[in-house]
Amino acid sequence: MSKKKLFTETELRDLSAEEVIEKIKYENYSLLSSLGAENLRKEMVPVGKVCNSVVNYLFATSGLSGDNEKHNLAAQRKLVKTLSRIAPGSYSGVPKNLKHGLVVGFNHPSLGEIGRIMTMKIDLMGSKLTCFPVNLPWYEALAPNYDRIARLGFIITPTITPSTWKKMNLKEGTVLFEAGSRLKKEFRNLYTKTSHDIVKNGGVVFVAPSATRQATVFKNEEEYDGTEEIIPTMSMLALKLYSDPDMKCDFLPLAVLPPKNYKRGLNIRKKYRLIPGELMTAAYIRRKYLKEPDTKRLDGFDYDFHKRIAEKLPKKFWY
Repeated sequence: MSKKKLFTETELRDLSAEEVIEKIKYENYSLLSSLGAENLRKEMVPVGKVCNSVVNYLFATSGLSGDNEKHNLAAQRKLVKTLSRIAPGSYSGVPKNLKHGLVVGFNHPSLGEIGRIMTMKIDLMGSKLTCFPVNLPWYEALAPNYDRIARLGFIITPTITPSTWKKMNLKEGTVLFEAGSRLKKEFRNLYTKTSHDIVKNGGVVFVAPSATRQATVFKNEEEYDGTEEIIPTMSMLALKLYSDPDMKCDFLPLAVLPPKNYKRGLNIRKKYRLIPGELMTAAYIRRKYLKEPDTKRLDGFDYDFHKRIAEKLPKKFWY
């Protein structure tokens, strides 16, 4: 891969999030490098190469290249077979054949659960379109293969998480800070719109409420006790989705139990357990948390959602 191209200050100021994403996907641009965070981009390059190699292998060896639909289905089946071998996981009890769209929120101790979740999704939910919000360093590593990843049924959208934003260390008042702030907001808006469209049509959205890799469900004991606020990832998404009065998607807490002695990476050939919590239906969420028409945050929803994940895990993963 040739050296990454940089956005000019004019482009950073004027291009929309959609235009920036197109250049990242198809023209070898790096937003991270352009914003002075080349180190964050490089961190994900090795893992990105592994993932892209797997995706390319799937399509190169699945045959039926003359029929895109059959080729995609064959690649999806091979993905399940391949990941079941190199990224084994169990997901007994996860619901399937749901009538409505679904938002799945999971704790995120490593990168390894992503492959296991992909296997689970294809195995149980088939070709239903799926949205995965992806932290910008991870997104840039995968973006060159965006189209093939989409053919596997996964639409990835970039986000700039609070942790990544802090690491970027941009100076307030500068062109780079203003551009990064604007794009961070536009990426978030694009993600919620994409999520809405996908679940409205019966698809699935996977999201890690912690917005970063974190060993425990709750960041600390204060969050677990309810004396410190939780990042409102789930309630903000629910508010956006349920602002559509016809939206019927449900929310599923999913507990990720990593293998013993796991690391923050892929943990190849080590078995994970994906353990579903109690399904929170759209009707239940509207009744319990959306009591006022002008609600700005679903009070208690984030805490309850995290708690349903934690109760399925050993205590050392609570906080």
